Amino acid sequence: MYYNKTKEELFEALRSSDKGLTNEEVKARLEKYGFNALEKEKGLNIPGMVLHQFTDPLIYILIIAAIITTILKDWVDTGVILAVVILNAIIGFIQEYKAENAIRALKTLTSPKAQVIRNGIVEEVDSETLVPGDIVLLASGTKVPADIRLFETIRLEIDEAALTGESLGVKKISEPVDKKETGPGEAKNKAFLGTLVLSGRGKGIVIATGQNTQLGKISHEVGIIKAAPTPLQIQLDNMSKKIGLAIVVISIISIALGVWIGESLYDMLLTGIALAVGAIPEGLPVVVTITLAIGVGKMAQRNAIIRKLPAVETLGSTTVIASDKTGTMTKNEMTVTKIFSGDRFYDVTGTGYVPIGEIVPEDGKTEDIKDNKALMMCLMAGLLANESMLELEESTGNYKHRGDPTEICLITSAMKGGLEEGKVLLDYTKLDEIPFESERLYMASLHKQEKKDENIAFIKGAPDRILKMCNRMMDQDGAHKDFNEEDIQEINSELGYRGLRILAMAFKTFPREVKDIEPKDLEEGAVFLGLQGMYDPPREEVYEAIKQAKRSGIRVIMVTGDHKVTAITIAKKLEIIDGEKYDAITGDQLEKMQDEELFDRLETVSVFSRVSPLHKLRIVQQLIKRGEVVAVTGDGVNDTPALKAAHIGVAMGKTGTDAAKETSEMIISDDNFASIFAAVKEGRVVFANIRKVTLFLLSSGMGQVILILLSLVLRLPLPLLPSQIIWTNLVTNGLQDVAMAFEPAEKGIEIEPPRKKNEPVISKLMIERLLVIGIVLAIGTLGVFLWQLNTGASIDKARTMAFTTLVLFQLFNVFNMRSETTSAFLMNPLNNKFLFFSVIASIIAQISVLYWEPLQFIFNTVPPDMNDWAMIIPVTLTVIFVVEIDKAIRNFLGKEKK
Repeated sequence: MYYNKTKEELFEALRSSDKGLTNEEVKARLEKYGFNALEKEKGLNIPGMVLHQFTDPLIYILIIAAIITTILKDWVDTGVILAVVILNAIIGFIQEYKAENAIRALKTLTSPKAQVIRNGIVEEVDSETLVPGDIVLLASGTKVPADIRLFETIRLEIDEAALTGESLGVKKISEPVDKKETGPGEAKNKAFLGTLVLSGRGKGIVIATGQNTQLGKISHEVGIIKAAPTPLQIQLDNMSKKIGLAIVVISIISIALGVWIGESLYDMLLTGIALAVGAIPEGLPVVVTITLAIGVGKMAQRNAIIRKLPAVETLGSTTVIASDKTGTMTKNEMTVTKIFSGDRFYDVTGTGYVPIGEIVPEDGKTEDIKDNKALMMCLMAGLLANESMLELEESTGNYKHRGDPTEICLITSAMKGGLEEGKVLLDYTKLDEIPFESERLYMASLHKQEKKDENIAFIKGAPDRILKMCNRMMDQDGAHKDFNEEDIQEINSELGYRGLRILAMAFKTFPREVKDIEPKDLEEGAVFLGLQGMYDPPREEVYEAIKQAKRSGIRVIMVTGDHKVTAITIAKKLEIIDGEKYDAITGDQLEKMQDEELFDRLETVSVFSRVSPLHKLRIVQQLIKRGEVVAVTGDGVNDTPALKAAHIGVAMGKTGTDAAKETSEMIISDDNFASIFAAVKEGRVVFANIRKVTLFLLSSGMGQVILILLSLVLRLPLPLLPSQIIWTNLVTNGLQDVAMAFEPAEKGIEIEPPRKKNEPVISKLMIERLLVIGIVLAIGTLGVFLWQLNTGASIDKARTMAFTTLVLFQLFNVFNMRSETTSAFLMNPLNNKFLFFSVIASIIAQISVLYWEPLQFIFNTVPPDMNDWAMIIPVTLTVIFVVEIDKAIRNFLGKEKK
């Protein structure tokens, strides 16, 4: 459609003209076609977010308990239960609302514009307002704002890698095409939404917007791929169901036991409900959300933006990172490092696009490189046979670049050799050029030489192609001499095996009257000038990140579209592969490989080169099949299937397309592999803190359950009233569990191996410690209760003492939870000020219940005297010392095993 129409036919079909549309026509078409935008997320669903806070199985039990207490007209207990549920919902809603708003705010950071002709004049508009029939102007460095049928092009070349995966730029034409197109890659006279103009200019008419574009169709189709559930989602869902079922069973048993020993059904129903309320870790869902949200904030500071909260924890259990090379492990700044010219080898120092460095002889001899005429002409060819730009911005002091990385680095190397484009162009006025095309494998530019009576064409391109044009070469003195093509090919191969990309430089002179050139004019008679070898240098911080990943038991796999030799060279430098012991697979090999063979090869292969989007998806799927927790990086639309199939899709913030970002769980704002590993560390901290909170909440509930069951079995009066059980739960869990979400990372957490995919949230150590703490809390509280009864105290006084003992037990126990192995006495309590002061606040709240008359009435308390406190405090401190002994024994046995 539209590919075979002339300019006039396009205007007729789309009811437009050279003057573009009028404002009235644009308005009418916007109503018909809608805005030029991909499917937008719906606005914040506030009611839905509120209801979501009540969808946890543990919350269901609390709501049922509130209904029962209401039927029994126990308004105090009903009020306390509902207060717990509502507080949980409020905190959860606030955190979810903040997270959603933070994510949406990121999307407003970009406001794409488009240059259009409307009402007969050129103007800049928001690309969302484009409609079919709009006339759009394209220029180098801009993104194509819609699907466009081109009708004017001037050496227009577009990077369509984001859409097709093709790394080379596509040369566009404006003429109608007779052959029916089969896909975006075949549409030479079309430009597509989201692609990037590398060079040249173009003008075209909008033929599709929004969801009707090629990008929109792919974006819609991505939705059919099912995302892998995160390990945390699975574990918490299973744990909630088991805990809820266990608590219901225990409450029923308690009620039955109480009635059997003579307690009234009414009292036991209230006790059973209170026990359920006290034992249920209803704070866990919201604390998990808060812990994840804190992780999100910390990761954002490390350039990792999390889009979906569960992804934070999943990062901590990642076992494989399948990462792109270019721009992620490397700087995406091609750098010339070797030059062969005038029979000499030269090293080029400095990296990136900043022209700081020098060109020095490889043999270390001192010489003025300007004495090598061939070298200077070689640099000149790279500078002038060039469509890219590198210039210093005086206002910022930074170098601004635009165009192909390969060409930019040639400008940089020329500047290191002392050449400046502005000054050179005074002596070499540009007359014509032959742009690079994949069929030709070279580009050339014709220049007028102000100081000579002849024009000169500088040529750069693939060595194999350039050498075929040459019959001579220039030496250091500027003389022309015969050369052996095989010798140059051998040098080319030697540089290639070092992982360098090689471009050859040459020139050919023409009479002054020749003002333009054609490819046939360069087929022979050129003079060879030299070779420039370049590569994309690894980021300095990536070296250490990969070392840490290895120490952490995380495997790093390089998945790149680059050549095998280059990929292996970088992988060796970064120690992804060791020495000569490596295996690498190319895309061609993958094509012939069955999934079963790929499954087996993934055990040892860490480098995949020249891969397509489909290959990347297959690799991710087979890694998941092997039981790995996979994080995968991507930036193009073509990467979205692999991003969504992985446990963690990581999109690039700088080079990533909107489709890649929308599909991913995490966006790396600096496109840096080191930021990915930093996020992995934070993910481990998050999971460790979730475990600490879980153990704290369950141990508190365990103590209460054992206490009530023990008292029923021993046929004792209930040591706690229902309202006291609920208050204990609120005062000891209300702030402490949230405060534990702020626990800093324990030393060495980043070098621990990833937890196993199926490892439960509650480990064996946690279960054992849970029982120990529960027994200590129950026996200590029951002991104080019996001691009071035996001394003749009233039942209210005995319950007050038991009530206060249990509260302090749980408040002191929170310091045990800060580490599974490290002594509480070795951890600075002020490292987590929130936790420390939350304990102080809870103690004050408990004192209020004991000594303030209105609260005494509600909770049936009797104020303790100093002798009572002298009894309670030593008893409750035992929980710390018992756990300290447990930690010491485990640490000793652990060292013995090692």
